[in-house]
Amino acid sequence: MTQTWLVVGLGNPGPDYARTRHNIGQMVVAELERRAGANPKKHGRADALVAESRVVGGPKVVTAFPLSYMNRSGGPVSKLMDWYGVEAEQVIVLHDELDLPLGEIRLKQGGGHGGHNGMRDIIAARGPDVLRVRLGIGRPPGRQDAASFVLKPFAKAEQPEAELLVQLGADAIERIIAEGFLAAQQRIHAPS
Repeated sequence: MTQTWLVVGLGNPGPDYARTRHNIGQMVVAELERRAGANPKKHGRADALVAESRVVGGPKVVTAFPLSYMNRSGGPVSKLMDWYGVEAEQVIVLHDELDLPLGEIRLKQGGGHGGHNGMRDIIAARGPDVLRVRLGIGRPPGRQDAASFVLKPFAKAEQPEAELLVQLGADAIERIIAEGFLAAQQRIHAPS
């Protein structure tokens, strides 16, 4: 039996948040769906937009954007895990990461939420064992508040790097699914 993967991009709903730093996880999921030719539809029971695709000769991949606000991601993720019958080791959550420079990616399994409210809610709902793709958005300049920084779009000068981050994030997901988490982690974390 072929394994199913659940890939969740965290963010906030609505057009006001669509291109903000906090929604970089959703941007990566949208790129994955574009590559697969998948069209997301509302999943009524999980309060999420969901698309299904299949890797040629490989597993089913379910991509999702919770339609809840970031700090309420646990409910939709938990419901999708139950609906598709996936365990935490088959769930990949993509989220913004202040503690990484813009454009850097780190893969992680388990551990704490690191102050990320979306991860805090997922951990409260299902435990810490999901796989994570941490997408570096950098720290706010000067004394700018981190909460307002993450809710702003990338600056014009940051756009090329943000667009590359979306591509690299989608590549990371494809690697995890094709090669396994540890092999993908070693390749992505290897010094350039």
